[in-house]
Amino acid sequence: MRDLLPYLKLYKKHWFGLSLGMLLSFATVAASIGLLTLSGWFLSAAAVAGLTIARETFNYMLPGAFVRGFAMGRTAGRWGERVVSHNATFKLLTDLRVFFFSKLAPLIPGRVSNLRDADLLNRLVADIDAMDHVYLRLVSPMVVGTLAILGLTALICWFDQTLGLTLGAILMTLVITWPVLFYKLGKRNGTELTQNKAELRITTLDWLQGYSELTLFGAEERYRNAILDAQHKLLRNQSFNAHFSGLAQALLMLANGWTVVLMLWLAADGVGGNTPDPRIALVAFATMASVELLMPIAGAFQHLGQTLTSARRLNDIILSEPDVQFPEETIAHNGEYSIKYNAVSFHYPDSDAQVLTDVELEIPAKHRVAIVGQTGSGKSTLIQLLNRYWDVNAGSIEIAGKPIQQWSESQLRQAISVVSQRVDILNGSLRDNLLMAKPQADDLELAEVLEKVGLSKLLEDTALDTWLGDGGRQLSGGEKRRVGIARALLHNAPILLLDEPTEGLDKQTEQQIMQLFEQHFEDKTVVFITHRLVDLDKMDAICLIEQGQIVEYGNHQDLLAQQGRYYTLNQTL
Repeated sequence: MRDLLPYLKLYKKHWFGLSLGMLLSFATVAASIGLLTLSGWFLSAAAVAGLTIARETFNYMLPGAFVRGFAMGRTAGRWGERVVSHNATFKLLTDLRVFFFSKLAPLIPGRVSNLRDADLLNRLVADIDAMDHVYLRLVSPMVVGTLAILGLTALICWFDQTLGLTLGAILMTLVITWPVLFYKLGKRNGTELTQNKAELRITTLDWLQGYSELTLFGAEERYRNAILDAQHKLLRNQSFNAHFSGLAQALLMLANGWTVVLMLWLAADGVGGNTPDPRIALVAFATMASVELLMPIAGAFQHLGQTLTSARRLNDIILSEPDVQFPEETIAHNGEYSIKYNAVSFHYPDSDAQVLTDVELEIPAKHRVAIVGQTGSGKSTLIQLLNRYWDVNAGSIEIAGKPIQQWSESQLRQAISVVSQRVDILNGSLRDNLLMAKPQADDLELAEVLEKVGLSKLLEDTALDTWLGDGGRQLSGGEKRRVGIARALLHNAPILLLDEPTEGLDKQTEQQIMQLFEQHFEDKTVVFITHRLVDLDKMDAICLIEQGQIVEYGNHQDLLAQQGRYYTLNQTL
């Protein structure tokens, strides 16, 4: 149960709605019991009165009014309880998703690098949805059931203390033993159900995302069979749950029936020491009504295994500490956005292989430095460390003369514009995909920057309202890259990091983009990563990196004059 504590704390914010929901639920149960109990007594008393002289004095109107009142109260209470409880639960799940995402975001890419996208999606959707069982199927039924049992016991004790205490003892025994018994019996299936639900989402998303490649290589059938296998396991778990729920309710009705027989036997000689009268029917019908108290509790703990498994899967995320932590306070600096790598060494957490080894690199403010090297030499890692996707294992990085660990996240993001190798297009309009870089930009500014990067054709038809991403207009690799460049131009930060910015572009577009960068480089500190030795003579310095180490550093002409490794690479082009 300790796994649920992080989520129970969120209940404080919605205590009023959740408490009101339990109050309305209690009122509904009380009205249901009152309706059946009073109806049983009323029919019996009316029948007895009709056979005696009491038919002339028996008050038919008052009990009839209460019966109608209880009937209307039960209907109104059930409707009100559903509205209030579900409204509070949906708000709670909304807060829980925000809470979960706020814990998830700082863990990217470190702690969650080994988790599949579909697994994260399942935790964000299905596992959080399972948390509504805590209130709707556990807390509320147990609280309402316990209070109603005490109320029913007090009611029967008013007429006969022995009968009241007997009924109360039986009901409390069922409340205590029934949930524990069915939790133990359904625990394993609940755990498997949650895991198989996640597996079905993962296999389905793998099949959808890789359908083209799977078809080309003849592996589509194998992945489709994996979906069918996961689906079969999940259906088997759900079937077990359905049969188990039916068994729990059947046994509960059997227990209730035997309880009615016992109460009739005890009350046969009269209630409260009186001769047999209609109050026997009151006790019998009150006992029959008690099944409505226990029915929600019978299945409450059956779902607890599923809920606890989901809670543990969520706790794997929310209780993890991010590898990279930012300070809250902003830092004062000299305003000169220089960059310095001091003996930086780094390897990824899941590998012992060094990606960077004792890298010493200083980039003065407003200088342009190109970092060149073969694929896998560590070029992109230098940018990732500068963005604090990861922290260095040894050494330090400084921006504007201050250690990067002292920069707040917002301050660091405002200081850096990035054009990465992978440009993500979000599901939204073209406007939305650009405004993320500069929220205050107007449509005219957005249109101008699209024309600069050669995407003026996107301004046709619906223009900035064009829907991109899934279900919308599909962009080519070159178009995605230019959208990323447009974002960098809009962001207009003093430090510009370019990771293969012209990859995937034709020669004409590449020249156009490089000319655009030439204008945009003014008064900016630029780190230009490429493996294509094009226009490097315009850079202030060139850094050649191989196997995580800097092997040559200088401007284009000096490195050619040295006739070293950079000279050799130029000769091969």
